[in-house]
Amino acid sequence: MCLIAFSLGQSPHFPLVVAANRDEFFKRPTASMDWWRLDNGQDILAGRDLLSGGTWLAVSREGIVSAVTNVREGTPEAGSRSRGELPLRALQQQPENLSAEFSADAGEYSGFNLVRLEETDGWYYSNRDAHPGRHIHRGLYGLSNHLLQTPWPKLLRLRAHVGEAVQAAGTDANDLHQSLIQLLQDTTPAPDRMLPDTGVGLETERFLSSPFITGEHYGTRATTIVTVSRIGDIQVSEQSWGPNAQKGDCQHFHWQR
Repeated sequence: MCLIAFSLGQSPHFPLVVAANRDEFFKRPTASMDWWRLDNGQDILAGRDLLSGGTWLAVSREGIVSAVTNVREGTPEAGSRSRGELPLRALQQQPENLSAEFSADAGEYSGFNLVRLEETDGWYYSNRDAHPGRHIHRGLYGLSNHLLQTPWPKLLRLRAHVGEAVQAAGTDANDLHQSLIQLLQDTTPAPDRMLPDTGVGLETERFLSSPFITGEHYGTRATTIVTVSRIGDIQVSEQSWGPNAQKGDCQHFHWQR
């Protein structure tokens, strides 16, 4: 997962809205979003990384959303544990317990950002943050491959557009989902003068600078939208993508908390 925008308490109809693009190599084996059961018996809705067994974004029956992004580093050291474990851990424990655990074992993972989101607040942790483990409250947020709210151009573009869509939303979740899926297909590159320097080289920075990434071997593989309404109606849409932005299946899940 490489780009997430989320709204907490910014709409009278949808207190939680999450809009995300997952970017990955197309050859990495992946199972589409579906319900599966964790070892503790908890049911979650998530895609599955068939290489490492984890996920990048998961939703609980109660409408809690967890998601992870990597921190882009030029020569990252491989962690001894998969970052795909993190969203699963975030749904199985309360943030205060996670903070205590991560203080001991966060170094076992490569650089990551983790969010756990409920209707009007959330929790954020990064093992590259000087002050890891903090609560976040009402507002509009963006997360890419640096720290929360780092003003990379694609984050600023998506966060602004998602904020406008949420503010304009009526009571129809389907309309909001379709609008957000369209917004997440933004292929506008950032000007060179605004590109970050993360140690991967100028050409790669350019390639990765748009909200939606189109490529033959690497690119956006899934666009995921989650809305939780004020009456506990939960809807999740996921549009899959193949090489060169070839459109795949679109799944929709709907339940009442």
